[in-house]
Amino acid sequence: MAARYLLDIGLILFSTKLFGIFTRRFYMPQVVGALLAGLLLGPGMLNLIRQSDFLLQTAEIGVIVLMFCAGMETDVHELKKAGVASFIIAMIGVLVPLAGGFLVAVFFNRPGMIESDAKCSLFLQNIFIGVILTATSVSITVETLKEIGKLSTHSGNTILGAAVIDDILGIIALTVISSMADESVKISITLLKIVIYFVFVMIVIFLFRKIFDLWCSKSEVGLRRYSIMALVFCVLMAYIAEEYFGVADITGAYIAGIGVSMTKKEDYIASRINILSYLYLSPVFFASIGLKVTLPEMSMKIVWFAVTLTLVAIFTKVAGCGIGAKLCKYTNLQALRIGIGMISRGEVALIVASKGTALGLMSRQLMGPIIIVVIITTIAAPILLKLVYQREGED
Repeated sequence: MAARYLLDIGLILFSTKLFGIFTRRFYMPQVVGALLAGLLLGPGMLNLIRQSDFLLQTAEIGVIVLMFCAGMETDVHELKKAGVASFIIAMIGVLVPLAGGFLVAVFFNRPGMIESDAKCSLFLQNIFIGVILTATSVSITVETLKEIGKLSTHSGNTILGAAVIDDILGIIALTVISSMADESVKISITLLKIVIYFVFVMIVIFLFRKIFDLWCSKSEVGLRRYSIMALVFCVLMAYIAEEYFGVADITGAYIAGIGVSMTKKEDYIASRINILSYLYLSPVFFASIGLKVTLPEMSMKIVWFAVTLTLVAIFTKVAGCGIGAKLCKYTNLQALRIGIGMISRGEVALIVASKGTALGLMSRQLMGPIIIVVIITTIAAPILLKLVYQREGED
């Protein structure tokens, strides 16, 4: 049916809002309702909606615009102050889950427990499971922090900064492990591209601010054109990051948002782009995560692997990022908030797992446990985040 996508969009928008209202009545973030709506409508349960190229691409635009909005709402001065802290938190928040995932895989991924059909050595397979756990999907956290009004707080900015650095460290880790299984991937070239990218970003942001503010001061065009040009800047930065530097498109979008946040028209632009995100793009993105869930048949050993991996995924992120935050002189409550803000694995872990399966770094039967980790961490993160922000203490 050529017009099927219209029905799919209607069902997604209606169900995400309905479930959002429902979850809010139980004092949970509305994003949890959107995730549950996608899970209910998708192939994992009612099978009313299936992933299509249209929905996948719309969801991708949704997360790009969501991260662009997060960049616009970022307090640049707070982000600068949290820069070193964000790096330390991200570094420890990558190393601890990497070690935790590796140890879990060493125990389960061996003859007599789970028979693997992956092409590489068991050591590389086990390391790759750890690499999957290093991923952080900050989009869920961003939406939750926006909903409770804590995105621009000290801990909120630290979470965003750490998540961006986490993304870069994750790329490096994936590149290193991929190069061991695929000789066509060169570590040195990837690292050089990342360094060049951040030099490029600083130059582009500086020029964009100057040119955009000059255009605003001399132009008498309607305000709506400012929003259009800002959105153009967002999608171009996302495209350049992914296509030419191998950095996630959401990182490019977030940095574009930071650039716009330093212009004279930031308040107006943010108000207009937020409407686009709230009305259409964000619901499709969050529902799409639930739509991806298709659990295969799993033996009891794989079920136990899934349960153990999920618990380790949650604990190692909270502990790793929390330790990093404490080393940077954050309070216990702030450290807990930062750790919980980094729990969600979301679509990032699924993308990494798919890449590893294609390269022969992970057995296909382990995709089920990875999906379980994604579902539980994605739903748990916003619920726990709202609970810890309800406690009195410095933001």
